[in-house]
Amino acid sequence: MYLKDFEIRWSDIDANRHLANSAYVNFMSHTRMSYLMENGFGQKEMARLNLGPVVFYEYMYYFQEVFAGRPVQVSLQLKGLAKDGKFFEFVHNFYDHEGKNFAKCEMMGAWIDLKSRKLTTLPQELVDNLSKLDKTEDYRILTKEDTRAAGQKPRHLT
Repeated sequence: MYLKDFEIRWSDIDANRHLANSAYVNFMSHTRMSYLMENGFGQKEMARLNLGPVVFYEYMYYFQEVFAGRPVQVSLQLKGLAKDGKFFEFVHNFYDHEGKNFAKCEMMGAWIDLKSRKLTTLPQELVDNLSKLDKTEDYRILTKEDTRAAGQKPRHLT
């Protein structure tokens, strides 16, 4: 399982003196990008391909408070991937210094072509690299329909 270690900094704490919601999001993003950069998704490669990741949603589940003073670890697992790599779904678990799971996040995203600003597929080599990530027990092949499973649509004011 891919794990990233973090020290909780003063700036990661909220008014209740525990880990702030924004710190969870930052730790997850850093963990994902670390894995990706280590596996062929570095800045130069992404610029050459005009690719960027986009997040559709992040669902957080908080089980217990965590405070500064002890390190934490954030895991990354693959919950789903489209055959062409266009869509991906990750799970992050947060562990305290004793290995207790204090939070979990499920997130889904896709790849965007930064020139056309449209969703795009990945080159097969990058699909293969992403497929090597440790998978969750409920791993699945994603389709476009999976991205609409929550039934959410924009609601305009006019």
